[in-house]
Amino acid sequence: MAKRKGASQSAAGGVFLVSLGCPKNFVDTEVMAGGLVSSGIRLTFDQEEADTVLINTCAFIPEARDETVDAIMEAIDWKAAGSGRRVVVTGCLIQWDKDQEFRSEFPEVDLWCGVDEVPHLAERLRELRRSPAGALPEVFSCAEPAYLYDETTPRLQLTLPHLAYLKIADGCDNRCSYCSIPNIRGSLRSRSIGSAVAEAENLRRNGVRELIVIAQDVTAFGHDRQDGTTLAGLLRELDRLPGKFWIRLLYTHPAHFTDELIEVLASSNHVLPYLDIPLQHIDDGILRRMGRKVTRGQVEMLLSRLRQAIPELTLRTTFITGFPGEGDREYEALKEFVGRMKFERLGVFAYSPEPNTPAADFPEQVDLEVAERRAAELLDLQQALSQRYNEAWVGRELEVLVDAVEGCRATARSRMDAPEIDNIVTVTASRELRPGGFYKVRITGGDEFDLTAEL
Repeated sequence: MAKRKGASQSAAGGVFLVSLGCPKNFVDTEVMAGGLVSSGIRLTFDQEEADTVLINTCAFIPEARDETVDAIMEAIDWKAAGSGRRVVVTGCLIQWDKDQEFRSEFPEVDLWCGVDEVPHLAERLRELRRSPAGALPEVFSCAEPAYLYDETTPRLQLTLPHLAYLKIADGCDNRCSYCSIPNIRGSLRSRSIGSAVAEAENLRRNGVRELIVIAQDVTAFGHDRQDGTTLAGLLRELDRLPGKFWIRLLYTHPAHFTDELIEVLASSNHVLPYLDIPLQHIDDGILRRMGRKVTRGQVEMLLSRLRQAIPELTLRTTFITGFPGEGDREYEALKEFVGRMKFERLGVFAYSPEPNTPAADFPEQVDLEVAERRAAELLDLQQALSQRYNEAWVGRELEVLVDAVEGCRATARSRMDAPEIDNIVTVTASRELRPGGFYKVRITGGDEFDLTAEL
């Protein structure tokens, strides 16, 4: 959100939305937008037309909280530049800030709303607009979030028209020792298969060509239910939907793949041969301390089975360097594993202790500078692997989905690329292509990040 200055008149009464963080959080923003619009509250994409800035926050890691601080400060500057303006902060930050220490630093914020306030947001905004200027800020939060939207919930799609996220669950029961998600989002709560499929049908009818199935752990879908709900069962139902479209899965857990799920992934017509499996580490001792519920042997066996069962599988993963207890031996084992496995897509995070997580109190904490150096080394290694992988595509054909068009050049993605996460394919054509269209292209070039192609 850019800074806006110089306006002194009262704004016209719209709500300007700022969404931070992951796609799961973005779905919450879409649900907020749908609830406001269906309640008669106007949204605006022009901040100067607004009387309220609403920020949906992320608090997962320090960098996310820094981004949240920047957004709040910009909103406070905007508020000071005009009369009758309000700042509302929602989402994960409120759940993370158990002691309200963070909130006390921003008395200019007029309203704080936690995760479970999503369905009540329109009511809260009306109450705020009726309250006198300068009133003490109100805080609406909960110790254990329980909210979960369904197919009947108003939702305003804010992505590109041809792609949409389908959030099938919220919360997490994995309880990895380094992760604050259960403290922020609560325990796992899964939608019914019928609810998720009904929403998918609505999205498809509205022109969506790529459904991105998301949750904190999609492979845990249904574990909290007693009716036999599984991800495999959901994917079977989604695969029966008519028409040409892609289904992409984000955020799976290596401990939760089953024979049935692998069979469904291998035989599906719509599910892409693309899996995001954050492995986090490969050393058995580190995996135990992380609480990952898998061993190195189990990870290697799973990856081998997936490669055999799903031709041309794209594997995306993430690793954490500098976790407590990671010495040179553990790091070298991870580095060797990355070089040998040749993941198509890979990200690395340097570990930093998260408050109120077990790992924050572990002995043998690793210096942040060491963790960051190791992360940079892995990324350099992956960059070289990625360049060789992309160069190997030159001369081959790929199907792509076009996201944006400028004249006879198009920005597209292949089955290997999730939006705003992975690579892009820049397509040159003799005619203008259509956003949301599928096209066959021939790859003409590749670097460490992206591909070029011609129609």
